[in-house]
Amino acid sequence: MKSLQGKLFLSLLALTTALSGVHCNSKTASEPLVKEPADPNIVAKIGKYVIVRTELERALLGELYPSQYNYFKTDTRPADANSVLMQMLADKAMIMEARKQGYLNDETLDLMIKRYRDRRLANQLLQNYLQQMKDQIIVTEAEIEQKIKADPNTNRARFKATLENTRARNFVNQYYKQLYEKYHIKKLSENYPQAIKIHDRLLNHPKTPLKMKRIMNNQIKEEMTPEERNITMATYDNGGKITLEDWFYTLCEFSPPSRPKNLNTPEGIDLILERALMLPIYVTEAKLQNIDKDETFVKQLSVYEDNVLLNKTKGDKYREVRDAGEPTPEEILAYYNDNKEAFTTGKVMNIDQILCQDLETAKKAKAELDGGKDFESVKKEYSLDKARKPSKTFPSNEGLFWKDLWPAEPNDIVGPIKGFRNQEIKWRIVKVLDKKEGQLQEYSDKLDSRIKSNMLSERGAALVKEYGLEILKKYKYEIYYDRIKDIDPLNIP
Repeated sequence: MKSLQGKLFLSLLALTTALSGVHCNSKTASEPLVKEPADPNIVAKIGKYVIVRTELERALLGELYPSQYNYFKTDTRPADANSVLMQMLADKAMIMEARKQGYLNDETLDLMIKRYRDRRLANQLLQNYLQQMKDQIIVTEAEIEQKIKADPNTNRARFKATLENTRARNFVNQYYKQLYEKYHIKKLSENYPQAIKIHDRLLNHPKTPLKMKRIMNNQIKEEMTPEERNITMATYDNGGKITLEDWFYTLCEFSPPSRPKNLNTPEGIDLILERALMLPIYVTEAKLQNIDKDETFVKQLSVYEDNVLLNKTKGDKYREVRDAGEPTPEEILAYYNDNKEAFTTGKVMNIDQILCQDLETAKKAKAELDGGKDFESVKKEYSLDKARKPSKTFPSNEGLFWKDLWPAEPNDIVGPIKGFRNQEIKWRIVKVLDKKEGQLQEYSDKLDSRIKSNMLSERGAALVKEYGLEILKKYKYEIYYDRIKDIDPLNIP
C-alpha cells in the first residue's frame, strides 16, 4: 500500500506543480495555450464537460465536512480549490473512459438507466397532463367556505390538499383508461399457465437457497432461460409488448409482504400484469409527445448515466481492493497504533451557540457578552437561529473546526470562531456547557472488523484517486487558474 500512496503523491505533484493561468495537458510543448472561454463562470473543461465556479465551490465545501459519521482526523488538512478541481476532472475522465469501454452495454446498468428514463418520462407526461387539468383540480375558496359551514372544525389547508390530491388521482386514473383503450392492449392469457409454473419454480425450487422466501431480481437473469424471459404476456400498439421478464421485474418492485398471495392463479398473474403495463403505456405516450426529446430531460438522463458509470467505476476499484485480500494482523495492529483517535468513544461537548451573519456581527455579539450581557438575550438579538437550543457536538460534527472548540472549558465563551450551518460556514460565538474527554478503546480482537473496514475503505479511496488521475492523462483538459485562485470557503467575511 505504501507504493500505491507514493505513486499517488507523485501523480498529484506532477499535475499541480508550477501551474498558473490556463493549463492544458497538451501532448506537445509547441501547442498554443487555449483561450479562456467567454463565460467567466467556467473554470475547467474536458471533452464535452465544463465545470463552473459554483460547482467547484459546492464540491470544495462538501470536502470540508467530516467524511465519516463517528470519526474525523482533527489534524486533516482542509481541501483546496486546485486539488478538488483535479478530482472533479478525474471523475469526468473516468466517466468518459467508462463510456469508451462500453460500460453502458452492461445488462444491469442498462436496466437501471432504462428504469430511471422511463419513470422520468412517465412523471413528466402526468405533470403535463395535470397542468392542463389544473383549473378543474384546484379547490376554490367557495368550496372551502362551504365545507367549513358544514363542519366548523375543518382544517382549511388539510381539506384543500386532500381534495386536490383526490381530484388529481381521479384525473390520472381517467387518463390511463383513455391510453389503455388508445393503444389496444391485448393480454395473452394462454401464457398465464407458463408464468404460474415458472413462478412456482423460482420461489419453491431456486438453484441457490433463498434467505427469505421471495423471488429476487438476480433469479430473473440467472435462473430463467432467454426463451422464458421473452414469453409475451401482453401486446399494445406501436409494436409494444410486455414479456415475462417485465412481469417478474414488476413483481420484484413489490415488498414481499405486499406481493399478492394468489400468484398460482390466473387472477394473480393478471394483477401483476396490469401493474407491469402502466409504465410502458405512459412511456409510449410520452415519446409520442416528444418528451424524450426535451432538452431538460436529455440533460437529466445524461447526468444520471454519468453517475451510474462513475459509481460502477469506483465500485470496481473498491472490489479490487477487497479481492486483493484482507489486512494482515500486523497491519491491523499498526493501523490501530497510528489512528488511536479513531477509537476514542464518548468525546463530546454540550454547547450553546450564536451563529452570526458575518464577522462584524460576531464581534459585536462577543463584545456585549464580555460586557456582562447574558447569553440568551445576545442570542435573540444576533443569532441566525434564534430558536436553536443547546446541543451535543462531536468531532464528526465539527470536522476541522473541532480544534478551535475543544480547548475551551465548561462555562467558557469562545469566538468568534467558524462553524457549519447547513451548507454554509458561518462565524459563531460558542458557550461551552460541559465536555467529556472520551475513552480510548484498547485494542482487542473485537475491533478487528472495524479496523479492517476502515483500512479497506481508505485503500479503496486511494486506488480510485490514483486510477482517476492516471485516466485523466489520456484526455485533454483545460483549467483556468486565474478564475479559481480566490476560491476559499474558509475565507468568509
